[in-house]
Amino acid sequence: MTDTPFIADLVLAGGTVVTGQTRYRADVAIKDGLIALVGAPAAMPAARETVDVSGQFLLPGAIDVHVHFREPGYTHKEDWRTGSAAAAMGGTTTVFEMPNTNPPTRSVRELRQKQEAAAKAHVDYGIYGLLAEDNIDELQGLIDGGVNAFKCFMGNTFGNLPSPSTGAMLEGFEIIAPSGLRISLHAETASIMAWRQKRLMEAGRNDPLAHIAARPAIVAAEAVGRAAELAEWTGARIHILHISSAAELRPLAEAKARGVEITGETCPCYLLLDSRDYARLGSIIRVNPPVRDASDSEAIWAALQSGVVDMIATDHAPHTVEEKTKDVIWQADCGFPGVETQMPLMLNEVSKGRITLEHYVTVSAEKPAKAFGLWPHKGRIEAGAEADIAVVDMHRTETIRAEALHSRGKITPFEGVSVTGIPVHTLVRGRFVQRDRQLVPETSGWGRQVTAIQAMPKPTIRNADQTLAACLQGPAGSAKGAGS
Repeated sequence: MTDTPFIADLVLAGGTVVTGQTRYRADVAIKDGLIALVGAPAAMPAARETVDVSGQFLLPGAIDVHVHFREPGYTHKEDWRTGSAAAAMGGTTTVFEMPNTNPPTRSVRELRQKQEAAAKAHVDYGIYGLLAEDNIDELQGLIDGGVNAFKCFMGNTFGNLPSPSTGAMLEGFEIIAPSGLRISLHAETASIMAWRQKRLMEAGRNDPLAHIAARPAIVAAEAVGRAAELAEWTGARIHILHISSAAELRPLAEAKARGVEITGETCPCYLLLDSRDYARLGSIIRVNPPVRDASDSEAIWAALQSGVVDMIATDHAPHTVEEKTKDVIWQADCGFPGVETQMPLMLNEVSKGRITLEHYVTVSAEKPAKAFGLWPHKGRIEAGAEADIAVVDMHRTETIRAEALHSRGKITPFEGVSVTGIPVHTLVRGRFVQRDRQLVPETSGWGRQVTAIQAMPKPTIRNADQTLAACLQGPAGSAKGAGS
């Protein structure tokens, strides 16, 4: 900022700013959607509005790179207005939305349809394009058309999109790698799961624990290792979604040690639930990949603390109560709402001493911003950054109730859980989208796609002379299709 006096739009006064490294007492002045000044009260400019946040903590708004807002095609489960409202209430200021809608986001035409639906959003957003077997020729158009990342379903999940062959994955990686955009992977091996589920169903295993039996941890470990090899060969950037097992941590860590551009996330359900909860929750707990044993949860906690797992996301995946509550586990839809409960659940772990507030900022905001090209615009509370802020009361306690969630998905495995640490205000680019624990309805449409600010680092392409596109041109110096 210059020394020229200015009038701020808003000053948040009396709070404590939290970064990934430290916390400090400071006021925050906001002007034109940006943070203009962070400093002592005496340094603050005049403001059109001043809000007293004494005793509360100012966190960068959470960036959730894994949500399903179900529109178009499944709006009885969720839409962009309700899903983004849930995000706003949960202190999440940016979401990346997945492509397994109906139709899936597989071409520019579907991308434009998704962008029209997203115009209702309360919070900022990115949009995933699909990497599948049958849309390889659409990938460059999606890149040019403005997707913010790609999603590849190596294993089946809601929407039943066919998993691509490894050959199609490799060609997709080759096409996407030069863009620098990250490819997020549902890393489970489809063929193993299909075989095992068929055998289990034939044997009459319809109980909740059969879901884990159909998707043992080897499906994740094998898929992570395979994806990492393809990324290393091509130079593509990849991201491992919803890490659920100790087994997949080894190939993840080994790939990082080799210099593969790979990041990984986990979700609160894999940290806070385990296989003992199946008896209590039944089909409600069904999610892909499955919640596993307590030993897996402990290993993931350790990996989150050490940095092997980079970030927290939610895999927010709402369904109706009827779709979730089934006696036969195979008939229950997989997933549940998460974007509204993630921050309270994790802040509750802060209050219990399991994770520090600073490290929570690292995994919920800083690392997602850096991995997906939003840093330094998002993920920090510093002058020049966009004013995406969650104001948190670490003494406030609430009880999670599905009926109170702003998602259309009114069922959660965390029903009745008491949490301490609540986002009491949420600001997106300087505007309150949630204030005093109340949604600001007129902010529907305030959300903006992050394309304008996203800047991925220049990628390091490998084996460019061996891509399928290069091979189709024929040997160097020869005419395509020339005879011998």
